[in-house]
Amino acid sequence: MDFLVFPELHLTGYTMKDEVYNQAEPIPGPSVKKVEKVAREHGLHILFGMPEESEVKGVLHNTAVLIGPKGFVGKYRKIHLPTHTVFEERRYYRPGRDAPVFATPLGTIGLTICYDLYFPELTRLLTLQGAQLIVAISASPSLRRTFFEGFCLSRAMENAVYLTYVNRVGVEDGLQFWGGSRVVSPGGSILAQCKYDEEEFQLCKIDLDEVSRSRAFIPTIKDLEPALFDQLRIKSREA
Repeated sequence: MDFLVFPELHLTGYTMKDEVYNQAEPIPGPSVKKVEKVAREHGLHILFGMPEESEVKGVLHNTAVLIGPKGFVGKYRKIHLPTHTVFEERRYYRPGRDAPVFATPLGTIGLTICYDLYFPELTRLLTLQGAQLIVAISASPSLRRTFFEGFCLSRAMENAVYLTYVNRVGVEDGLQFWGGSRVVSPGGSILAQCKYDEEEFQLCKIDLDEVSRSRAFIPTIKDLEPALFDQLRIKSREA
């Protein structure tokens, strides 16, 4: 069964500024219904990013949407919104609060969006909820390439999961996105990688049994110390 993944805010582009209020849609909505039709016709799972108009008027989310051959599967609202240097996401979006995983015929999938990868607590939580494959859709500019290449390896290996990273490519409003989408195995091998600074599509076959094999070899999940999470919560409140 095939899984087609597109980048962060794929339907609209990243640098919309105030136009985002005109482009945002409810989920499910017109755009989601069109993607559902494609998924049904071709027997696909499809993941893409879009601006979501929430249940509260005027409140928007930067959202990843998962569609399957039978229709809408679920969504993830970006939790960590960068608002520094060239980024101003908190000006337009409200952060999400939930980190769901989705049981699908492809396996159990967890979703993240771009800046979320800076925060290992999120991918750890998705893993503890059963994720075998974590997908990060992204709009990373070229200056952050080294960061994300490191995060992809780290998040995959520390959780012994597959990590799929799909990044925007091209130039929008003077902001250059570097592409370089990739699939990383639970052991840190790069199984597929797209070109830098060019649009490209890559196929990659994964074996989810590799997740359990990797965890048997280096039991990072079994050897977790849960007491550290309590300390983390306390210290984060003090920061």
